[in-house]
Amino acid sequence: MSEANIALPSMRVSYEAGALDESSLAATWYEQLQRWFDDAVQADLPEPNAMVLATADADGFPSARTVLCKGFDERGLVFFTNYTSAKSHDLKVTRAAAATFPWLALQRQVNVRGTVEKVKPEETAEYWAVRPRGSQLGAWASPQSRVVASREALQSLLSGMERRFVDAEKVPVPPHWGGWRIRPDSVEFWQGRPDRLHDRLRFRRTNDRWTIERLAP
Repeated sequence: MSEANIALPSMRVSYEAGALDESSLAATWYEQLQRWFDDAVQADLPEPNAMVLATADADGFPSARTVLCKGFDERGLVFFTNYTSAKSHDLKVTRAAAATFPWLALQRQVNVRGTVEKVKPEETAEYWAVRPRGSQLGAWASPQSRVVASREALQSLLSGMERRFVDAEKVPVPPHWGGWRIRPDSVEFWQGRPDRLHDRLRFRRTNDRWTIERLAP
């Protein structure tokens, strides 16, 4: 057994960076998320908008991966991807997802769960316009989640797209690419505390009304 494996049981951090109580919460989940997101940005955390997205296929088999949140408001959280990807296939089947912002350096995380919907084409176009050209061409080139023969084969696909759009001032949005919105039914704000008595405050929606609940850690 390696030294790293031997050390795993004793690896422990005492969470003492802060506290979270009902009186300090914002009035809505998205205002509270904005507060914590601003804190993550000000703390100079790497990729503060990165969130772990969890989906399940038709057989209930789960998958998780990190994606970038590209917007949130009272309607929900938005990310963009290939509509033929594995995650999109899952979302089309179940119409549900969960996501976690793991702000470990702040001893915080936010867990979101809800139904999903595609964003409007206008929203996709607005975001697409600010993506770097290389990322736009990559979205055209990559058969996301499919098996490819090699890195060279993938690079060849990109080169083909560079030739295809060489004279185009603007690269159009691919028909197979766009945004998904998670419309939350539950948003939990988790703040680490000493002795494992973490603060967990959850906004939960029932019949379009939101309630705030404290969960046992």
